[in-house]
Order: sequence, then C-alpha cells, then structure tokens
Amino acid sequence: MEVIRGFESFSPTFLSSAVAIGNFDGVHAGHQKILESLGKKAKELSLFSLVLTFSPHPEKILGKKTTKMIQTLEQRVREIRKFDIDSLLIVPFDQKFSSLSAREFIQEIVVTTLKAKSVVVGENFRFGKNREGDIPLLRKLASELSFQVQSIPAIKKKGMIASSSIIRSLLQKGQVEKANLLLGRNYEIEGEVVKGKSRGKPLGFPTANIVTENEIVPPGIFVTTASIESETFPSLTNVGYCPTFNQKETNIESYIIDFDRDLYGKTIRIAFIRKIRDEIKFKTEEELKAQIKKDLKIAKSYFKLKD
Repeated sequence: MEVIRGFESFSPTFLSSAVAIGNFDGVHAGHQKILESLGKKAKELSLFSLVLTFSPHPEKILGKKTTKMIQTLEQRVREIRKFDIDSLLIVPFDQKFSSLSAREFIQEIVVTTLKAKSVVVGENFRFGKNREGDIPLLRKLASELSFQVQSIPAIKKKGMIASSSIIRSLLQKGQVEKANLLLGRNYEIEGEVVKGKSRGKPLGFPTANIVTENEIVPPGIFVTTASIESETFPSLTNVGYCPTFNQKETNIESYIIDFDRDLYGKTIRIAFIRKIRDEIKFKTEEELKAQIKKDLKIAKSYFKLKD
C-alpha cells in the first residue's frame, strides 16, 4: 500500500477508483468492515482502491471539546496496511478544507481529484461544512455525478456499537476488555523506554518506564504483553500516579516477566489484555510489594506461567 501525504503529493495514474472515506481512528471492527468492503468493491469493478483519511482529526480543528485519539497517525497507517488497499491518502484537515460545502467536497475532491466511481462509507458518515452532508445527500450526488455508494451498517458486539467515541470512553475508564472487543484486537500504545525513578528495582520488580505519544493510556494495573523489536513478552503494566509515593505526573511502568535486558532508548509496544485492578495507595512499601506479588500471580496465571 502506497501512503500519500497531502494532495500536493497525489499524482494519480489510474482512470477511476473506489474510495473509502473516514477518520478511521482506532481502525476498529466497523472500520475493518468498511476497508474489507472497499477491497471487494474495487476488485468487483476493477477499480483502484483508495482510502481517504484526515490528520489532525476534524474535531481538533472545529470541535469545542478536546478529542483524544485512540492511535497515533503511524499506528493508524500500520493497521490500514493490513487490508488489500492500493493507496492511503492522508489529507491535512484545516480551516480551508473545513469550509468546503458538502457538494464541493464530493464534486471537487472525491469525483474530480480522486476519480471515484464507487464510495464506501459508514452509515453515520457526515461531510462538508458544518457536517451538512449525510447519506441521503451522498446518494443524491452519486446519482447526479455517476458514482456508486455503499453504506456500511454499524457493527455491534455484545450490545455495544463499535465507534471511536465509545472506544475512547471505555479506554479512558480503563475498560480495556470491552474496548478490545470493539477494536477487534488488543489496544496498544508504544513509546521509548526512559530512566524512571528506579522504585521498582528495590521492590524486586524492575520496570520499563515508557514515554508515549499515544493520547489515551488506560488507568490501572493490567495484564499486558510487551513487544521489543520482533519479540513479544508477557508483562504486567501499571498506569497512574503511583499514589503510595504521592506522585503528581502520570507514569507508565511495565514489568516484563522473567526478563533481564537493558531497554533504555528502545521502542516498546504495550498491548493491554485485561485489567486487574485500580491503583491503590498503600501505607507501606511492604504492602505495595505484597500486592504486586498478587498482581503478578494473576498475570502469570493468564499466560500459564509457573508462579
């Protein structure tokens, strides 16, 4: 899959395309259905398959609330690469772009620039200035401008709709198992291992302290995996303020089970599997150490490791 950043780098060699449009933050189960449908439609009609996405998220430019992204842009690209897509076009979303009317967006961008003959979107797709465009308008424009529309229904799992906003809310509450169900995979963050306050080692649990660009890091203590380069290891991860030590800044610490290597400066990827508990303030370090042993026992049991 070719990744194109901005219209200035976009020089199409194809005559016509099938286009999926969306923010695709999280590339969750609903997004996956859209991307699968795009690949099938492109093959069925012998069209070039193209995904159009935006960065930053439109709500970061237009919204009154601060939207925290589920993924970094590079994580989003990596997930979209897993699908049978020819190109991904990432368009910078700014005030000028946001001022396009719904008709202008479809006619000038989607049909003229992207040469779309088929458009695949989610059923709640909105487009154009002030989100004035919806699926009925898209179908009307499709009839006028000679392209097909495929609207993909929302995916539901255990009564929950797979949507980026719902997943964001679940992750911010630490409810990773529900979020993972809607994502269709374990939620991941990634970052660099840096020197921390070295509190874990004296307790017998040396941890990798992580600095990440991910905007959402679920709070609590979790069963996780830690991936370094091409290797993946079972781990136990704490995200929070370390209340026993009265810390004010958020900390991400991962104890990699049965692991003894220098990781400073390395890139690490943490996948959140299940939550064990919330953070607790302990009266003594000994109480904290005893609780960590209990947490570790749960993690080892999950991975079927000897305690």
